[in-house]
Amino acid sequence: MITKTVESVEDALHGVSDNMTMMFGGFGLCGIPENAITELVKKEIKGLTCISNNAGVDDFGLGLLLQKKQIKKMISSYVGENDEFERQMLSGELDVELIPQGTLAERCRASQAGFPAIYTPAGYGTEVAKGKETREFDGKMYVLEHAFKADFSFVKAWKGDAAGNLVFKGTARNFNPVMCGAAKITVAEVEELVPVGTLDPNQIHVPGIFVQRIFQGNDYEKRIEQRTVIKK
Repeated sequence: MITKTVESVEDALHGVSDNMTMMFGGFGLCGIPENAITELVKKEIKGLTCISNNAGVDDFGLGLLLQKKQIKKMISSYVGENDEFERQMLSGELDVELIPQGTLAERCRASQAGFPAIYTPAGYGTEVAKGKETREFDGKMYVLEHAFKADFSFVKAWKGDAAGNLVFKGTARNFNPVMCGAAKITVAEVEELVPVGTLDPNQIHVPGIFVQRIFQGNDYEKRIEQRTVIKK
């Protein structure tokens, strides 16, 4: 059995450099690769193009990279909850490509599956379709969207084994699964790294074939983006 375990986040990020395109799993602050993001901040990698549903908040998640001006372009579907993201976008400091959320997911999935492009009805007749090929199928118009091309994909799972098999917990099973194998190198950080054979094969969400490196993370904060409570 080939082991894909690396000893540290530093080893996991071997080969990252300026001006790369990177995918980041997670939704809001749920299931984000916290350790990988922190290490990228530490390494001061610049000129990044980041593919992610959103950009975290001002002081957490991808917001940390935004604060340091390490991101040159965000490809995402949601800009809320991050004042710095909004400021940089409106001031022209940050290049932003907004994509319908389903299209974002499917372009990741296309990369994962090896498809060069997909057709989607989302965005037809709007600014989203400007300059893109369109085609009619069964009387309905669709927009051609190309699969993403990324150098690294960073995901976060609940459990994983040395072969790279992953299990996600709850709503952390969001963009993480479709970003596995969607880049040249997929790096998975997990809360618990177990020996091969420990995981129930029927419970594995992503097989190890889609993962190149895996390590056990630490100090996960698991913040809540918007806390709603009942007043008594």
